[in-house]
Amino acid sequence: MSPWFYWTKLAKSAYELDKTGGLRNQSEQKGGQTRIDHLDRRILERLLLDGRVSFRQLATEMHISTTTVATRISRLQTAGVISGYRALVDFQRLGYELTVVTEIHVSKGKLVEMEQEIAKLPNVCAVYDVTGEIDAIVISKCRTREELSHFTKSLLAMHFVERTNSHVVLSTVKEDFRLPIQT
Repeated sequence: MSPWFYWTKLAKSAYELDKTGGLRNQSEQKGGQTRIDHLDRRILERLLLDGRVSFRQLATEMHISTTTVATRISRLQTAGVISGYRALVDFQRLGYELTVVTEIHVSKGKLVEMEQEIAKLPNVCAVYDVTGEIDAIVISKCRTREELSHFTKSLLAMHFVERTNSHVVLSTVKEDFRLPIQT
């Protein structure tokens, strides 16, 4: 084989690897999922622990350049893997003593419209479209029983809500939506 063949093969390999050691188009989606490598996973795990950590601190901890951290985070944001940064608030310390899980039954096939209206209510933390005998589950937080009563009555007053079934949480064993990142 000629040296030109090896040089072409080496150049092609170099092109496929960017300066961060990852493949180009690292955040390519496959089957609706974004592929990430080991370094992306480590960055995500660290950001889940502290979303305010600086690029410089991340780079130091991971023994990589600040530019690499910035590039990787930018790719993850562009791919929609990182959708934002939020504070973890202890709502109980703000007076929200009640966490409520509400099952909702919808009539006349207006589930999407109803879910969008419920999502706009101020006490609502999450709205889930689910399988089974019920149509949706709503997670909400209320300060008092009176506020819960008003919230439940506002749900029942919605045009396509047939009935609700509320469950008041007695104690929270775990409430953390930060999952381990798998590659």
